[in-house]
Amino acid sequence: MMDWDAMRGRFHLPPGVIYLDGNSLGPMPKAVPAAVGDVMEEWAELLIRGWNDGDGGAGWMGWPSRLGDRIGRLIGAPAGTVTVGDTLSIRVYQALASALHLAGQGRSVVLSDTGNFPTDLYMAEGLIGTLGRGELRTVEPEQVMDALTEEVAVLMLTQVDYRTGRMHDMTALEAAANAKGIVTVWDLAHSAGAHEVDLAGAGADFAVGCSYKYLNAGPGAPAFIYVRTELQDRVRPALAGWLGHARPFAFDLGYVPGEGIERMRVGTPPVLQLAALDAALDVWDGVDMAALRARSLELSERFGHGVAARCPELLPALPPDVPRGSQVSLRHPEGYAIVQALIARGVIGDFRAPDILRFGFTPLFLSEADVDAAVTHLGEVMASEEYRLPAYRARRAVT
Repeated sequence: MMDWDAMRGRFHLPPGVIYLDGNSLGPMPKAVPAAVGDVMEEWAELLIRGWNDGDGGAGWMGWPSRLGDRIGRLIGAPAGTVTVGDTLSIRVYQALASALHLAGQGRSVVLSDTGNFPTDLYMAEGLIGTLGRGELRTVEPEQVMDALTEEVAVLMLTQVDYRTGRMHDMTALEAAANAKGIVTVWDLAHSAGAHEVDLAGAGADFAVGCSYKYLNAGPGAPAFIYVRTELQDRVRPALAGWLGHARPFAFDLGYVPGEGIERMRVGTPPVLQLAALDAALDVWDGVDMAALRARSLELSERFGHGVAARCPELLPALPPDVPRGSQVSLRHPEGYAIVQALIARGVIGDFRAPDILRFGFTPLFLSEADVDAAVTHLGEVMASEEYRLPAYRARRAVT
């Protein structure tokens, strides 16, 4: 039985704030500042010796694989299949390029959907343009299954739609893709730490994700990449970084890929950010993902029912029978201003163009009381039309 109240106590949450935006940037676990401070002390005292293991070292160079294994437990990935570092955009490019190489020359289509996060599509466009071949094809999310034809080389999807929260059936789509010889790439940005994921069980080929959302590792925290065990020694990294080399400190002029997941490393590990991630992952020790998912649905359904009763003018972004991730998305033409009015009251959600109010439900730090209070504030904002105040209509750079 999970003690959610005790879990909440492990996060720094500003007084008077109801935080419904952990799906965009997770709050800071209380253990993070000390953990980062410890590594800063190591840097100060050990200097470059900190990269090595053993006496006089801190083992920083091995952190990407060690933390990859810690994330792996949350996404159904066996040890040795995940590494951490670089940004999510880099990881998308890396995975897609490798997937296209594995697919071979006979197929040319990268299939995605209109709900995918734009940077994934931009990376695909850029890669296809660089290669001078191929086609990016996008269909509506509900049309993906029917679009898996023999000309598709790679299926590239974000499992949970960042705007609406719609969740793809990974197992069903994997089975269909595998039957047609299609290589798969999954973006888990809104899945890792939000609900159960079973990459190995589903048969996924590649997966990527970030650590600053539900994993709570801080702004700009590093991304991860997963490669199915059976593919690792066949993968050709498009971004052949020096730390993906079989002998990085031999400083050979020619690239020789490292073994297994190590070949997917690119640049120097961001040690201070990895220290924050390491401390943030401590929160997940002992968390049962099935219990987390059940609790997340309880909280989000409570919010949805409350909003439907008090704010019928806010329309759900998804029909009730469509599976979704750990968020509730609502539609309204004044969505941006409504979110700003809520933030001024201490209820923090976010807005996604053109008309989406987006609220994340993370059981690690949210309670029923938070949900009920958020519904009350939203009801008052709508009833009073508080969102019409000019201060709430001025667009900021980050929405």
